[in-house]
Amino acid sequence: MSEDLMTIREMCDAFQVTPRTLRFYEAKELLFPIREGQRRLFTRRDRARLKLILRGKRFGFSLEDIRQLLDMYAMGDQQQAQLARTLDVARERLAAMQRQRDELGQAIAELSEQIDWGERELASMNAAAPVA
Repeated sequence: MSEDLMTIREMCDAFQVTPRTLRFYEAKELLFPIREGQRRLFTRRDRARLKLILRGKRFGFSLEDIRQLLDMYAMGDQQQAQLARTLDVARERLAAMQRQRDELGQAIAELSEQIDWGERELASMNAAAPVA
């Protein structure tokens, strides 16, 4: 096997994904492996794309956003449009994540207060219970 090509198994091992995941990304037109009968052979370009797909998913980008960003690579403007759009999407995602963090922080504080209240109530009930 050429160093430039990887089988589906090698891709799975290298990126800790399942064959189903790779086939899914292929069906969504995010990856374009070479087909030799039933075999799929992945190029360096596929590996680079998968690395970006997995990073985008980790950051919470939608598959459609990822696809659009990857498709912008070949525009011939030294990736300026791709980088500018990536920054826009990243800023939007960061703002959403910060909102989620703030909402989660508020929910954690409220739940902590409820637990403290419940513990105080239970302690007062136990203190007021008659001794047998």
